[in-house]
Order: sequence, then C-alpha cells, then structure tokens
Amino acid sequence: MALLINKYKNLPVQMKASLWFLMCAFLQKGVSFITTPIFTRLLTTSEYGQYSVFNSWYSIVTVFVSLNLYFGVYAQGLVKFENEKKEFISSLQGLTFTLVLAWTAVYLIFRNFWNLLFSLSTVQMLAMLVMIWTTAVFNFWSMEQRVDLKYRALVIVTLLVSLAKPVMGIFLVLHSEDKVTARILGLMLVELVAYSGMFFVQMIHGKKFFYGKFWRYALAFNLPLIPHYLSSSILNSADRIMIRDMIDSGSAGIYNLAYNVSQIMTMFNAALMQTIEPWLYKKIKAKRLEDIAGIAYPAFIIIAAVNLILIVLAPEIVAVFAPEEYYDAIWIIPPVTMSVYFTFSYNFFAVFEFYYERTKLIAVATVSGAALNIVLNYFCIKRWGYFAAGYTTLICYIVYALAHYCFMCKICNEKFDGKQAYSTKTLLLITVVFITMGVVAMSSYQNIFIRYSFTAVVLIIMLIKRKQIISVMSQLIRMRKSNKNVKNK
Repeated sequence: MALLINKYKNLPVQMKASLWFLMCAFLQKGVSFITTPIFTRLLTTSEYGQYSVFNSWYSIVTVFVSLNLYFGVYAQGLVKFENEKKEFISSLQGLTFTLVLAWTAVYLIFRNFWNLLFSLSTVQMLAMLVMIWTTAVFNFWSMEQRVDLKYRALVIVTLLVSLAKPVMGIFLVLHSEDKVTARILGLMLVELVAYSGMFFVQMIHGKKFFYGKFWRYALAFNLPLIPHYLSSSILNSADRIMIRDMIDSGSAGIYNLAYNVSQIMTMFNAALMQTIEPWLYKKIKAKRLEDIAGIAYPAFIIIAAVNLILIVLAPEIVAVFAPEEYYDAIWIIPPVTMSVYFTFSYNFFAVFEFYYERTKLIAVATVSGAALNIVLNYFCIKRWGYFAAGYTTLICYIVYALAHYCFMCKICNEKFDGKQAYSTKTLLLITVVFITMGVVAMSSYQNIFIRYSFTAVVLIIMLIKRKQIISVMSQLIRMRKSNKNVKNK
C-alpha cells in the first residue's frame, strides 16, 4: 500500500487529474446504478415508467433550451479565447441563463399546451427547466476545473452530490403520495443547492453577463449542431416515450430497467475510448492505418465478451435490481446490450470524420438513425409490443455504426489512396459471432444448466486467450502513459 501511495505522489499532475476525472465519471453513474434496486422497490412499474419518461423528455428538451452550449463550443472556446477565458465563461453562463428564462416564459404562457404534450405536471415541467439550468451551470464549472486540472474541488462536489441525490430522493419518496414528482424534486433540490453558487462565482470572476462577440460565436458554432444533438437524444430516449404513449407507463418502466442494466458497459466503453481515441488521432495524422487494426480487433472482442457475460447473467441481475413484476426485462436486455457493442465500435469509425471535420457526415448518420428509430418503434411496438423496442434499438445502432463505417471508407479512399483501416470480413466475423452467441445465451434463459454451461465456455475461452488479452491491456496502458507524456511536454 505504501508503495502505491508513493507511486501516486510521484505521478505528474496531469495523470493524477485524469485518474480523478475518470473516477468522477464512474462515481456519478455508479451511485445511480447501485441505488436502482431501491427505487424499483419504492416505485411501482407504472411510477418508474413515468419517471423514465420524464428523463427522456428532459434529455430532448435540454437540447432546445440550453443548445448544449457546454459541449464542443465551450471546450474549444476555453482554448481559443484563453486570454479572455473568465469573460467567455461568464458570458456563456449568461447566455444559457437567458435561454432558460426565455423558454420558461414560453412555457408559462402556454402551460396547458406543454403539459398536455409532455403528459407532465406543472411542477414537473418547472423542475425540468431548473435542472436544465443547474446541469448547464455544473458542466460549465466542471469543464473549467478539468482544463485547469483542479480535480480536488470537482471530486468533492461530485461525491457529495452523487450521495445526496439518492438520499434526498428516498426521503421524499417515502414521505410523499406523488412519488414520481417527489423523485424529480429530490434531484432538483440537490442540484439547486449544490450548483447554483457556481453560477455566481463564475459571473463574479468574468463580470460579463452579455458579451456580443462570445454570444455570436457560441450560437454560430452550436446552432448547426442542433440536429445532431437532438437526434442523439431521440435515439437514446424516444423508445420510452413511445412505449408510454402506445402501451402504458408500466411497460415503459420495465423497458427502462432493462435499458439501464444494459448500459452498464457504457462506463467501461467510455474509459477505454479515453485511452484509445488520442492514439487513433495520432495514427490517422501519421497515416499509419496498418497499426489501428491490431488494437481495434482485440478491443471489439473484449467488449463483445464482457457484454456477452451481461446477457448471460441478465435473469440474476434483474432479480437483484428489481422485484418480480420487472422480470420480463430479461428479454429486452440482450438486444439493447448488443447495441452497446455497436455504440463502442462506431467510435473507431467516426474518429476519421471528426479528424477531417466532416460534420455533415456525422449529422447525416445521427439524424438517419433517430428517424429510423421513430419509424420502426411506431410500427413494431404497435404490432409486437414493448419488447420490440429493444430490437429496433439494436437495428438502429447497427445502421448507425454501418453508416459511419461507410463514411470512414469514403474518407480513406480520399485521404489514404484507397487504403482501409479495417478488414470488412474480420469485423463481420467478430460481430456475427457475438450476435449469434448472444442469441444462444438468451435462448438458454429457461434452462439454468445450459446457461451456466454456456457461461463456463465463455470464461474458459477468455482464460485460454488470456495472453492475448493481457497483451492488449498492456498496450492500452502504454498508450495512456504515452498520452500523458505528450500532455506533459
């Protein structure tokens, strides 16, 4: 232990910051995931469904209200306007606050219309608008902390808020008749108390609520990206809204549990891509496409294997995370978990589009995926029920990844004289084997002996291939160290 502590103390500040920032990401999602079994038992399937639909509308409405100003334009602006950073930050805080106030006024004037459209109460809608503002405030502040490598304050705030949210939520739900609104208000109150002060701190430091140059820059940068941001939110959220409207809230609740369980691996995906993505950019810049496949294929296999274990253990996971009335969620987990594999693989293709700034191609893929999701959900949910939404999600992410793969091939033909980064046959082989094994695992849910035997086979294969897995992980570690060394320089 003392040796580890000494090694940590000797790490450069950039590496320490990266480790803590990664821990913050896991903490935020981890606490939410761990407390899921509590709320599935405090809320009925119908109430849990209503809460999931609120979150779905929240992610979509956020795009319109805040314009996602704390995304790409903010990070780029902190670098571009380094000499006026404080003014830039406060002006974007001011712009976001103005947008939230304007949309709140629009809501209040036409309150009955919006409540009917979203099937939410006035209290829930106002709480949503407050949370859109507080989330934006926190994201502006946290990005500044990341850029300045001030990880201590961010870790403390993340820890306190991550713990306070479920505690407040449980208290209010237990003491309220309207448990859905209580759950929402618990989140809003914690964020309002924890984050609103950050707004005033950054406004005092920057002293610029309105700054025409920065407002014009931010709007010009982000407005063209709204279709992409909106489509991403729809692709992730439309299914729960449509299930609620076409069937009932209880079905939406069961589907939401399955979706949340299936998204466990996205945390691992994000951590893995944090290491790989900078390395991919370097290889593209150096035009060394031949180096990429050697890391990509094993990474795909590792992600496929871990997601496969999640599919196999779905009945046990659902039993732990929810009472018996949620049991049907096990049949939705396999297709949604398979879609996580495609969201991971898409990054290896889209990085070419981002590097060569082909934003139109990115938008085309995202908008197409979202539109297809709505169309398929409409027809398939109506015909086969809410179970179909899991398979429409999988189909849409397959199309999404395939579109980015085709765009990547197009870019490679233009920039690398027809030389491609990956073998289509190899990618197909990995993908087909993964999907086939996932289907086999799902078909064994009724027979515990077959299912556990299948799990044993997967683990034995991973044990046999342990040297290759260790080799890949060692390469990833070296990549991370290389990335840190470059930053240090």
